[in-house]
Amino acid sequence: MDFTVAGILLLDGVTNGAIYALLAMAIVLLFAVTRVIFIPQGEYVAFGALTVGLFQAGQVPGTVWFLLCLAGAAALLDLVADLRARRPAAAAAVRALRTLAFPVAASALAIWLAPQKPPLLVQALLTLALVTPFGPLVYRLAFRSLAEASVLVLLIVSVGVHFALTGLGLFFFGAEGFRNPSFWDARFSIGALSVSGQALIILAATAALIVMLWLFFERTLHGKALRATAVNQLGARLMGIPAETAGRLSFTMAAFIGALSGLLIGPTTTVFYDSGFLIGLKGFVAAVFAGLASYPAAMAGALLVGILESFSSFWASAFKEAIVFTFILPVLLWRSLRDPHADEE
Repeated sequence: MDFTVAGILLLDGVTNGAIYALLAMAIVLLFAVTRVIFIPQGEYVAFGALTVGLFQAGQVPGTVWFLLCLAGAAALLDLVADLRARRPAAAAAVRALRTLAFPVAASALAIWLAPQKPPLLVQALLTLALVTPFGPLVYRLAFRSLAEASVLVLLIVSVGVHFALTGLGLFFFGAEGFRNPSFWDARFSIGALSVSGQALIILAATAALIVMLWLFFERTLHGKALRATAVNQLGARLMGIPAETAGRLSFTMAAFIGALSGLLIGPTTTVFYDSGFLIGLKGFVAAVFAGLASYPAAMAGALLVGILESFSSFWASAFKEAIVFTFILPVLLWRSLRDPHADEE
């Protein structure tokens, strides 16, 4: 290996690491606010990439029907809960319609525009509008009623949600994979290195989202409420911050980050309905590196995972996944020795 090859591998590792950093931050956010170790985070990535792929083919993506099914199920649960609580029928109907409003509007727009093959940027915005509502809907259907459960119970439910989303992804998207067109086809030479426009977009989008998240948590009332919930859920509840609102908002942000990651990674690899698991698992390794607590450490861990994966694919491509996931073992041992704690329950 010479310096040119090492530079190419390093650039590839940093580019992939930027994607893993987004997923790691989403996983850390969800765990901090809701105590959910969200295994299906990678499913949002796959749904985002597959949605753009179907838009490119001029087809109505399965995301539309999947989203409508989830929204209908959530609205039905809300309606039943309101009727059991003997709330006024009008208020119950308004709440159900509020749950359905955005998913139905986004789905109708997608059905109308899909056969017309709109520009790639429009397809990307439609994809974000379709995949982002999955977050609050998954929270409503799977986690809201278990908000007070233990971390172990929430983890088991998270694994179940992963298998459900994967199976439904096969049903709604099919087994065919898609590799999407690049958002920027330009190439730039930096010495012996050739940098693609898509790689620059990935790095720029990741940096921009990190800055936006920092501003959100530091400067907005909702961001400060999420920070307060992450620090102390009981204290935040006593100060008037509803745990349900915090959970719904954090799941919405995680779904948006996953969908954006799918848009960014789609042009670099072929994505199938089940590809999200491995991608999300690498983000989880980075989040574990941070102890599921620190955003800067999660970003550092993600870059390390990306670089390790890149060099492993060069030296031992058949074992690159095993090498990356084995990396979690010394990290867990180091964290256990560094921060010993008593078992929960």
